Amino acid sequence: MGIETEYGVLAPGRPAANPMLLSSQVVTTYRALVARAGARPAARWDYDDEDPLADARGFHLPRAAAHPSQLTDDPSRPAPAGPLPAARVAGPGAGPADEPEDPSAANCILTNGARLYVDHAHPEYSSPEVTGPRDAVLWDVAGERVMLAASRELAALPGAAGHGVVLYKNNVDGKGASYGTHENYLVDRALPFGVLADLLTAFLVTRQVFSGSGRVGVGPTGDTPGFQMSQRADYIEAEVGLETTLRRPIVNTRDEPHADRTRWRRLHLILGDANLFEVATYLKLGTTSLVLWVLEHLDDLADAGVPARAALAALRLADPVADVQRVSRDLDLDSKLDLADGRTMTALEVQGAYADVVGQALLAIGPEPEADVETHRVLDRWRSLLARLDTAPESCAREVEWIAKRRLLEGLRRRDGLDWDHPRLHALDLQWSDVRPERSIYHRLLAAGAVERLVDERAVADAVHHPPTDTRAYFRGEVMARYADQVSAASWDSVIFDVRGAAALQRVPMLDPLRGTRAHIGQLLDDCADAAALLRGLRGGDTA
Repeated sequence: MGIETEYGVLAPGRPAANPMLLSSQVVTTYRALVARAGARPAARWDYDDEDPLADARGFHLPRAAAHPSQLTDDPSRPAPAGPLPAARVAGPGAGPADEPEDPSAANCILTNGARLYVDHAHPEYSSPEVTGPRDAVLWDVAGERVMLAASRELAALPGAAGHGVVLYKNNVDGKGASYGTHENYLVDRALPFGVLADLLTAFLVTRQVFSGSGRVGVGPTGDTPGFQMSQRADYIEAEVGLETTLRRPIVNTRDEPHADRTRWRRLHLILGDANLFEVATYLKLGTTSLVLWVLEHLDDLADAGVPARAALAALRLADPVADVQRVSRDLDLDSKLDLADGRTMTALEVQGAYADVVGQALLAIGPEPEADVETHRVLDRWRSLLARLDTAPESCAREVEWIAKRRLLEGLRRRDGLDWDHPRLHALDLQWSDVRPERSIYHRLLAAGAVERLVDERAVADAVHHPPTDTRAYFRGEVMARYADQVSAASWDSVIFDVRGAAALQRVPMLDPLRGTRAHIGQLLDDCADAAALLRGLRGGDTA
């Protein structure tokens, strides 16, 4: 699993600032920063294996029929963010979105296995692949520190005094635009996509009860006064679809696995919020992964006497798109959703039913708790949080971001007699997600001990520079740390070496995300002084 986060970008005092240029400056500044520290991250991303127009429903969208925002595989033509005016696509205060002169240069592959680049007029941090939700949290928070370092360095450049760039880990600019936090999950190709989408939808619609980051304003432009759970809810317009910046779907159908297509698909979800609360990120990815595991094992569960398919099919919603917004506005957590079979359930009840199916599946065919501690911790936390949300939601303020944000805003409203449309509330909502700790409301709560943490800063600092050890991200990150001057380009599923004296570039494929780990390749890397020796070692053994 992994997370891609587009950060909102703002240049205080410069409302006409070019968002593409600002984003490019963030990326290139960080690249220069790590280069001074001894690393030389590659500037070129390898787009050869990317195909954003392949649809998991079994067809390929013609390039001529695609919206320009879908053409993310052409580095010479950065994709716009969607149908909104260019002045709105990059976050608060953005100006015209003219292309920078060399957008393909605004890219680097980091030594922690992540990618930092410009996407849709935003600086985006795409985390390395990990195998569990706690690691997903760790390398996601590492991305926040990467963005902070880039903005600090940019503000300190000569001539930049008073003209810095501020970054926000949020999803709305308050003027009608939304930018994404996308989740990615490796899924068995044997699971039919239609079954996946059908049985996962109700879970995705309702999980915002614990994963929403909270938002001031209702509606795409936020003009209607109020508060809601999710920042992304008002921008979801379809059940399934290929688009990511318009007609945004609950389940995205992009069939771009970045792995062996015959074995896996990558489920690319775009409806989730950018979370600062670590428990929210942990549960968002952990619970989704558990439900996907159940879907991959429906036949095994049937053989074991667990009717998981029927139980999940019974949770189909009558109007899932409308329910995304309905759940987001249900701050009392008691609104009934219409199911396809005529029954009604609350979002908490739907989530509880999913958790029950997962629990039954683990008892029937899952690993023992001592064999897979994290899986059982996710299930226990999921059940505990649902129970407390049902009986005492305010007790969840250390774990659930929207509850903590609403409590803070309600306190300000009561103290100063403010209505929900007051500009101070909108400003506070924005300030919540500022990456600068001295300005961020979230970081003030964190410093006060009002937020539960799952990772510590020492581990985060290490994750900024080092990759996870149990996925192919280890190979990608270590190669960038050791041999960056001999790397021509890289992608999620390959590294291209440019070895001095070699007749041609040499590509090392990485189609299995669970190979290239430290256990698999670490000793060889330690034994090789340069990329030429590494390539000889890879050719000499079954390690590629």
